[in-house]
Amino acid sequence: MAQSDIKELKAKLLQLLKKEALKKGDFVLSSGKRSNYYLDGRIITLTPEGAYLAASIILEMVKGKGIEAVGGPTLGADPIVGAVAVLSYQQGIPLTTFIVRKCVKEHGAQRQIEGPALKKNSRVVLVDDVATTGGSLIEAKQALDKMGVKADEAVVIVDRCEGALENLAKYGLKLTSIFKIEELGV
Repeated sequence: MAQSDIKELKAKLLQLLKKEALKKGDFVLSSGKRSNYYLDGRIITLTPEGAYLAASIILEMVKGKGIEAVGGPTLGADPIVGAVAVLSYQQGIPLTTFIVRKCVKEHGAQRQIEGPALKKNSRVVLVDDVATTGGSLIEAKQALDKMGVKADEAVVIVDRCEGALENLAKYGLKLTSIFKIEELGV
């Protein structure tokens, strides 16, 4: 995909985020922090246009890196990985996708990582809609580490710039974001 095409996709995604996903008020985040704004990426990634835009950009970001799978913590990653799977297949570069539960499922197959089996030493990229402190991405990496799966990069739609970059680095994860929160005017 040409750089101008990616730039256009990013501009459209940014507009959607500003218009639909960014809410002002008093919120408690999953990290426990209080914030005067909330960014609900799922409002965007669960729409046809938003899913397409986010997945297209993320797919371009991971192409050529020798990645075997893309996945991340439920619930933020769920719509993203579904869209990435479809687009990668359509483009002839099919990527396996997976979802990481907060904890091992107590019934059925009793898995923490859902999706086709990941092979030991396979390289994966973690994705999520928003990163604040990076806690859910760290938990996902730790689950993958137990399986011997290599995750050394995480891609998020928006980095709130509240410690995720530094926290993920401590666990060997490089954080890449499509946008930094200031790009949304916050």
